[in-house]
Formats: sequence, C-alpha cells, structure tokens
Amino acid sequence: MRVPVVLISGVDPDAMASAMVGLQFDLPGAVAVRHHIDVERGVLTRTVSDLTGVVENHETLLEHACVGCAIREDIVPTLTRLARDGRWASIVAHLPVGAEAAHVCSVLTWDTRLARFLRVSGVVAALGAEHPVRDLLGDDLLADRGRHSAHDDRRGVGEVLAAQVEYADVVAFDGTPDPVATSLVTALARPGVAVLHGGHALDGTALTGGIHTHAATDAWTDPARTDALPDLAGEGVWRLDLQSTRAFHPGRLLESLESLGGGTHRSRGCFWLPTRPGRVVEWDGAGGQLSIGDSAAWGRRTPFTRIVLTGVGAAPAHLRAAFDGLLVAPGEQVAHPGGEDGFEPWLGPIREVA
Repeated sequence: MRVPVVLISGVDPDAMASAMVGLQFDLPGAVAVRHHIDVERGVLTRTVSDLTGVVENHETLLEHACVGCAIREDIVPTLTRLARDGRWASIVAHLPVGAEAAHVCSVLTWDTRLARFLRVSGVVAALGAEHPVRDLLGDDLLADRGRHSAHDDRRGVGEVLAAQVEYADVVAFDGTPDPVATSLVTALARPGVAVLHGGHALDGTALTGGIHTHAATDAWTDPARTDALPDLAGEGVWRLDLQSTRAFHPGRLLESLESLGGGTHRSRGCFWLPTRPGRVVEWDGAGGQLSIGDSAAWGRRTPFTRIVLTGVGAAPAHLRAAFDGLLVAPGEQVAHPGGEDGFEPWLGPIREVA
C-alpha cells in the first residue's frame, strides 16, 4: 500500500508552520518532515517528528543552495525512506519556503520506482492572513524578506505565491484575512478548491484520502489552457481574459512589456511570436515582475495568444488596448534582421523561420 503524502508550500514560515501543526494533530498516525534552506551556510536542515517528538534532525551541505538541489538530494529520498519505514500511516511534508509543490509532484508522479511506495494525496498552499494582497500583488522579492533559496534567487514573492495557490488542492490562511484577500485567492485558485481560515481548519482525512489529481492541476496551471474561466465570486476583484489567434509583435512586445506585465496584478498565459511559430511562449507575472520562457511545442494545435490578468479594486483602463497594440496586425510583415528577434536571452536562438 502506498503511503499518502501531503505537501505544504508557501512563502510565509509562520503560515506554513501553522498548517503543519494543524495537520499533525489531525493525523495522529502521521510523520512530519520539515526542510529549511540556510542560504548563507549552504545547508539544508531536515527535521522529522511525530506526536512523540523529534525523530531525527540532520544537516546536509548542498553543493548549490537551491530548491532544485534540496528536492533532488534530500526531500524526495527522505519521503521515500519514511514511506518504506512502515511506522507511519501518512507523511506531512513541509517544503522549503518558496519551493513549489509542482516540482516534487512531477518527480513522484513520473518515477515509477518511487510511485510504488508513496503518492501525493494533497497539496496545501499556506498563506499569512496579515497582508496577503501585498504578498500576491506587491513587488517584494523573496530576497528582500530573507526567504530566498539561493544567492542568485531573484524571484518575486507574488510570482512564487501565486503559482503555489494556483497549484494547490487546498489554500489555508493562518488566520482570518479581509474579504478582498479571500476573493483574490479564490479567483486564482483552481475552481472548487477550499479556501480555509486557520491551520486548524485543515481536514487531514480528506487530504490523505487523495484529493490531488495531477491531471487537474496540470490543466489549471498550463500556460496554454483553453478552458473558460468561472465567474468571479466575492468582492473587490477584477479579471481580464485577453485572447487572440494573432501573435505578439516581437519588437513592440520588447518595447512595451510593462504595458501588460507592469502593475499590481497577477498575469499569466501564453503567446506566440511570428519568428518562432512552432513554440508556446509562457507568460508569468505578478506585482510588476514578469517571466517569459519557452514552454512547449504547439504540435497540431493552432497557435493562440491568451493572457489572463487578475487584480483588486478597478482594472486599469489601458490593459485591453495595450494587449491589442502588441498583436501583429493583419497583413503586417515582421522582420527579424540577422535571424534574431530580441528574445534570444529568454528563449534561445531562433530555430524556425516563419
């Protein structure tokens, strides 16, 4: 029988601790494992405990202090070892601050050797209730708060936390946030995901029972998703779903990235470039910070451009016009002198010519 694993992700250590403690008391037969990265020392600390107390505490020197190294070198091997031990009915895994559960799920889902011993049964995104809107839509970096996972970690708090919320099966605040914050999180989370107030509200039985479905989370977080979005519930939140079959003009996009990517909102989706017609390009932004990267091949799909923007208050009036202005106009020719389009730093060299 495979041991169920509940993953806890977040950017707020107190909120993550609250969720872990709540689950430990709700699951008396569980073992909890907490990983913490000390960037300055280059050390990963692993603490394993159950209701009897601390079972083990171990430090590992990482060749590179980063989440990827931690997952590969200690987190996945530890989860596998605890599952094979046979002493515990379930595992609660407190991931390093800023780590994305999706990375662990990918390893555990596709490695058939590991899948014989454990399964990810639920993913929890833990949020602080004090200023969640600022956390999601502000421009702070993880490094600004001392929560980065490597010396060169320049990720934004909002970028990381929004992705964690969007991937989660349950979202748990560590207290009672204001209604607008709850509405924002509900708008970002997968439809039907519970948004709870307080770590004590987590239902361990439901989480270990298997509410996580890899296909469902992949579909919701896919940058090239095509599903219609549900109506917004709650108050104080806006959303724009901007779509076109046309490509973005690479020159205008480079000059005007901030027109869509800047501002206090969450933006994600995909686009295509006439200079790279076979590739899905991912758009991932929050709080004025934007990441662009090569995602996948379009294959037999018809390329399209779709950017979904979500924020609080009133939607900026310029966003729709800015989106339209970035699109290649019908009949417009796009030159790429020297075989380059300016996106080489993010997407690599052009391998296909329109």
